[in-house]
Amino acid sequence: MAELPTTEGEVAFEVPEAGKPCKTFYKILGSLEATTGPVLIALHGGPGAGHEYLSPLGDLYAAPYNIPTVLYDQIGCGRSTHLREKNGDEAFWSFDLFIRELDNLIDHLNLRGRGFYLLGQSWGGVLGATYAMRHPDAPGLKKLVIAGGPASIPLYLEGLKTLLARLPADVRETLEDCDRRGDHHSEEFQKAAKVFGKNFVCSLDPLPLEVQAGYKNLKEDPTVYLTIQGPAEFVIVGSIRGWEGWKEAHKIKVETLLLNGKNDEVTNLAMYPWFKTIPRVRWVTFEKASHQAHWEDRERYMQEVGDFLASTDPHERKA
Repeated sequence: MAELPTTEGEVAFEVPEAGKPCKTFYKILGSLEATTGPVLIALHGGPGAGHEYLSPLGDLYAAPYNIPTVLYDQIGCGRSTHLREKNGDEAFWSFDLFIRELDNLIDHLNLRGRGFYLLGQSWGGVLGATYAMRHPDAPGLKKLVIAGGPASIPLYLEGLKTLLARLPADVRETLEDCDRRGDHHSEEFQKAAKVFGKNFVCSLDPLPLEVQAGYKNLKEDPTVYLTIQGPAEFVIVGSIRGWEGWKEAHKIKVETLLLNGKNDEVTNLAMYPWFKTIPRVRWVTFEKASHQAHWEDRERYMQEVGDFLASTDPHERKA
């Protein structure tokens, strides 16, 4: 396979409430000049995990799809502007902030005319769905992929209970005890949390370096993660607590593909309301994957996403 062309850049992002100049770092996998069709924009999870772990999406630049992908670090993480002084400021770290950043990047790259697809993974799926719900007629938006992005945080937490029950008793008891004591930083908690991650976040051993980079981003600056989510995947005390995005999902006009893994921390319970509510939707569950099917079942994942983006059938509804 020929070497994947890549381009890196930065775009100024005006955030008056930040009190300082801000920028968004982006990386393009593939060439925008060598292709003419819509571009895929990938929204990473965390929030705050950064762009690196979504690098397999560069596979879509190969034939027969020939789709370039734009990765970027959302504000507050990676190589974009950090705002540690905004830790705990729920009003600042709003959906509006991240939607403005996304629109700023789209306009900077002049993607409205040629069109773009959105693929959001985990928190990125929540962000992508929110963008499509709030801007159903957004110029250029062609299709949406929600990969492991819960439709409901209460249902996400409900589904997690069934996953936690599957862990070894000593691991489960450690997590429960630490949570009762508000201990989410000790070595014993982190060790038990890694067992959860191995089962329901990414089952590969060793973890790909790009996935490790996501954990490193979260560790080096947990500002956004702590404010929006909380101290762990299964402890949600941040601003997204109680979120029920599916209630507005009927507003999504574009064709939508739902993805999750059989052992995904975002269980079918948390994905189903998207399927029930979004008018033009398809749902695929990867039997050999957890939360990072783009790594765990990479070939099939790219085929499912590529075929969906290339398809012209606007009314397929299939689980």
